[in-house]
Amino acid sequence: MSLAVMSRMVSGVMIVDMAGRLGLPDVTLRLRINDWLEEGHRAFVLNLANVSYVDSFGLSQLISVWTSVRNRGGRLLLLKPSAHVQTLLQITKLDTVFDVLTEEAHAVRNAGTSALEAGLHAISSSSSLP
Repeated sequence: MSLAVMSRMVSGVMIVDMAGRLGLPDVTLRLRINDWLEEGHRAFVLNLANVSYVDSFGLSQLISVWTSVRNRGGRLLLLKPSAHVQTLLQITKLDTVFDVLTEEAHAVRNAGTSALEAGLHAISSSSSLP
């Protein structure tokens, strides 16, 4: 089963609901996140509740999209990883890199607030005089 990626907006945060397997050769997640970044979205919550499997290529995609979002002043959080995915994040120590939450409302608040703060900081930095 390939990865299904669906999105919805909640309070200005892009919730990305995924289902299936995150792994080689599927690059859907990375392509969609890049498109949303180009559209100006900066706050993301990746809902992993229905992701049954992640391989090393899938982990590299998660790291790649996290880096892309951070480099654009945004925030990306992981929501409800399955037991398999949670174990994988712990084994690889990626649970120290990603913010992993279990409640959607809490994730939306955290992603939205952090992305807004990053955007305000970028605006104030670019408008300050030397």
